[in-house]
Amino acid sequence: MSGRRETLKILGAIGATCAAPYSSNELYGQHADHNGAPLVQIQMPAGPRTLTADEYAALSRMAALIIPATDTPGAVEAGVPQYMDHVAAGNAGLRQLLAKGCEWLDAQCRRTDGKRFVELTEAAQVALLEPLCERADRLAAPGQGELDERFFKAVKSLTADGYFTSKAGLVDTLRYTGNTVMAEYPSCEG
Repeated sequence: MSGRRETLKILGAIGATCAAPYSSNELYGQHADHNGAPLVQIQMPAGPRTLTADEYAALSRMAALIIPATDTPGAVEAGVPQYMDHVAAGNAGLRQLLAKGCEWLDAQCRRTDGKRFVELTEAAQVALLEPLCERADRLAAPGQGELDERFFKAVKSLTADGYFTSKAGLVDTLRYTGNTVMAEYPSCEG
């Protein structure tokens, strides 16, 4: 099993968590013409403009664990941290959830390991996130559950939404070739 698939297996199926907290025009797919050329080039800043540097670092690391780089770009390379920052800028409730969640995450890590989340080894980070992911995946509706569960569900959703609507996720990883006229459809037979 590839590294990306193994990580997704560890952290759970991300598709079931997607819940867009923003307007659809923020998605990559909404910015391409029928030939796949970008209609609008969205330039995201290299670092945070809404999140603090510590929050941005923690969310970047979580995104990298959820969708790591393999033979295709991972979440960080696809600009997911910038995307999270952009979405949080327009949604005060989400911004507050991310801030409180990052604070909770670092408090947990300091209590058990004496370090911030980003200072832990990858194995320790995954060990902390694994049970949290399982609990977050069981949440029935947005806004339900404990802070840690709502936080992780939001991070996972933003990671999936940001990645799979970016060029790296949509085109490079999923090989999306939509918005084109096809003379015939390829067979699904193996």
